[in-house]
Amino acid sequence: MNHTSGNYEAFARPRKPEGVDEKTAWFVGSGLASLAGAAFLIRDGQMDGSSITVLERLRLPGGALDGIKAPKKGFVIRGGRELEDHMECLWDLFRSVPSIEIDGASVLDEFYWLDKDDPNYSLQRVTEKQGRDAGTDGLFTLSEKAQKEVTKIFLAPREDLEGKRINEVFSADFLASNFWLYWRTMFAFQEWHSALEMKLYLHRFVHHIGGLPDFTALKFTKYNQYESLVLPLYRWLLEKGVTFRFSTEVTDIDFDISSGRKQATRIHWLENGEPGSVELGENDLVFTTIGSLTENSTDGDQHTPATLDEGPAPAWDLWKSIAKNDVSFGRPEVFCQNIPESKWASATVTTLDPRIPAYIEKVAKRDPFSGTVVTGGIVTARDSSWLLSWTVNRQPHFKQQSPDQIVVWVYSLLVDTPGDYVKKSMQDCTGEEIAQEWLFHLGVPVAEIPELAADAARTVPVMMPYVTSFFLPRTAGDRPAVVPAGAVNFAFIGQFAETTRDTIFTTEYSVRTGMEAAYQLLGIERGVPEVFNSTYDVRSLLAAMSRLRDGEELNLPVPGFVQKRILKKLETTEIGELLREFGLIA
Repeated sequence: MNHTSGNYEAFARPRKPEGVDEKTAWFVGSGLASLAGAAFLIRDGQMDGSSITVLERLRLPGGALDGIKAPKKGFVIRGGRELEDHMECLWDLFRSVPSIEIDGASVLDEFYWLDKDDPNYSLQRVTEKQGRDAGTDGLFTLSEKAQKEVTKIFLAPREDLEGKRINEVFSADFLASNFWLYWRTMFAFQEWHSALEMKLYLHRFVHHIGGLPDFTALKFTKYNQYESLVLPLYRWLLEKGVTFRFSTEVTDIDFDISSGRKQATRIHWLENGEPGSVELGENDLVFTTIGSLTENSTDGDQHTPATLDEGPAPAWDLWKSIAKNDVSFGRPEVFCQNIPESKWASATVTTLDPRIPAYIEKVAKRDPFSGTVVTGGIVTARDSSWLLSWTVNRQPHFKQQSPDQIVVWVYSLLVDTPGDYVKKSMQDCTGEEIAQEWLFHLGVPVAEIPELAADAARTVPVMMPYVTSFFLPRTAGDRPAVVPAGAVNFAFIGQFAETTRDTIFTTEYSVRTGMEAAYQLLGIERGVPEVFNSTYDVRSLLAAMSRLRDGEELNLPVPGFVQKRILKKLETTEIGELLREFGLIA
């Protein structure tokens, strides 16, 4: 496998790999990584879909990409996905998946046209004092000290940041900035999370630094992620003959490991409670999703909190069992044994009449019933004790949604802290109580809050113990390579497999691991699109530098007369032109 850029290999059609007709493929889990991997085996590896089987413990595909209508509870979305132009593997996949909305179009076509007609941006990113504009004005407010810290982390070798926390490498100056407020709430970073992941995110999305305050960097699907992404892909795979076996929990995988050669030899499972297994030879390929950010997530309802489930976690137990076979299979304990630092809660609010939407419109500055962009991304209540954020995507967010309803997603990073209106932690709150706290920060008059939370909305809370477990500090080897050295018929995929330069907690990462696994195990003669190279683009770097300085000109660390001479010499060069273009010199 190799990584490539440009349209030479992007548009090329690979030849059929030798021996593919004699091979079978087994996918453990039906999240996006598995669905993508199966699609690449069929499209680029020209494997017959009937040779592919997907084993899934749940009763529907999609993994963390969910969106359902729960009986009696209402609509439930555990989280949302932020998309951008340069998710090279994701768009490579969905250019081939037919839209279920528009005849003759792909999912990519449908998404591209939607964004052209209704581009995303926010009109209100941060509030305070019960729904008032916090006056951040798109500024990052990074002090000179904090700017130097960002630069130092950006330039530091990866090895220097392994095992370190964000608050070990950034000062109180940085943590008090608007930049950190935008960053942590957008990406769900905590101060105790991995400084290495912070660095990787800075490199991966340096071209979007300027879009952090107003979300012009982002794009969103028309409906929830299940209906917009998972369902078209799932239907396409079914049409191609792929077999899905739901209610099937894989409990272990056997391996033969000798003299540098590693082969998966058997998969064990419980299907509807009955044990089963399959023997594997070299031609039987296994793609295993390891770990799970949504494992043991629990729902509450309007009158019941979501419980924190710290009990047995099948996805993590499977990886632990696999990891015992070889040191190259990773260290799952690094990620799954610190629930207090990996958990947070979210809630889905469905409004039942026009009263709450009127308050949404005041903050979003857009009509939530328009069918177009509403908040354009999350709105963060800066003075919330929970550090509460909320968003309203295009409505309807579900195809089954009534036209007079609005679906709102609410989440908090600090789930153990008492609220400002409800004097309880979000973790301990019922759906109705979470709605009360949200309405308080939305700007609803205090006297109206109890009645609106009780009668004008239905709220479903969700607790996720492992949702940011991949952000916990780590070192090399904690995550296994997609295809470990010596592996002949198996790969690890998903958010806890290690690939090059890309960042976790994105749909792109899941698709990329599925693509790399399929290409390597089948020997597909086409390059995997490399991660977008903005981190090596001087224009992106200068634009980011200008935004991080809130538009202030450069102040070189030399005496004034020396600075003038340097800048004068640069004026007539292309370097000077670039510095002027990005506002770094007058």
